[in-house]
Amino acid sequence: MPVQDFQNLQISPPPPAVAAPPSRPTGNGGENEEDAWVWSQIKAEARRDAEAEPALASYLYSTIISHPSLCRSLSFHLGNKLCSSTLLSTLLYDLFLNTISSDASLRSATVADLRAARYRDPACISFSHCLLNYKGFLAVQAHRVAHKLWVQNRKPLALALQSRIADVFSVDIHPAARIGKGLLLDHATGVVIGETAVVGNNVSILHNVTLGGTGKMGGDRHPKIGDGVLIGAAATILGNVRIGEGAKIGAGSLVLIDVPPWTTAVGNPARLVGGREQPKVHVDVPGESMDHTSFISHWSDYVI
Repeated sequence: MPVQDFQNLQISPPPPAVAAPPSRPTGNGGENEEDAWVWSQIKAEARRDAEAEPALASYLYSTIISHPSLCRSLSFHLGNKLCSSTLLSTLLYDLFLNTISSDASLRSATVADLRAARYRDPACISFSHCLLNYKGFLAVQAHRVAHKLWVQNRKPLALALQSRIADVFSVDIHPAARIGKGLLLDHATGVVIGETAVVGNNVSILHNVTLGGTGKMGGDRHPKIGDGVLIGAAATILGNVRIGEGAKIGAGSLVLIDVPPWTTAVGNPARLVGGREQPKVHVDVPGESMDHTSFISHWSDYVI
């Protein structure tokens, strides 16, 4: 099932317990009310935390409170995180700011990724916590900039940025890989996504997941991940295979062939829960529900 263009899709609304405004254009630099609401939440959280923990006040002021927009705050934070003795933070700040501020789809993806972490991960206590501390979120935002540089044929800079992202966040995403919005890299350590991989919208990927090729041949050689997919920790998906919309890949699985939409594949090598002829079909969106283990009762081979 083809992965849809991420710019044309919207993420699911927040849980009822969180009041968020609808997404409506305001004419302010392409931003909408939802973007403005998320940024206002982040600043309010930062002010609250600065009052509660004075040791963090200077850090919170310089990284969030002093900035007029999420775009500037994120660019400042990424610049400081990814800089080195020869790749200066001021250079990176300008690069991130110019790239993100000129592309409404990047800004929209940033907000969608923040919402994904906040509403799917019970350990995420606030939007500001995600912005400051979630290395999976930060790695994906930096990758989006690297991808745009790659598309603009600024490949040496894109690859240099990929290297710094891998060094700092332990997340290795080739700048040519296409990533949808509403992506959660939960824990993120050890995630590898290859050059021709495509990841759809509202996908959740746990740590140590590999979306890799099968050898040294070039061409289209990496997985295509549909919308709403959940990939469990340490799963490996190799080759130009398609993981259908709403599919679930169990932790530690090795997937070498296509997985149909709305089914669960688990094991090494992976097998469909319910069997190949009549696989069990689920109705929830695993990438949003984060349900990792409900398939166990239907997997007859599971023993201890």
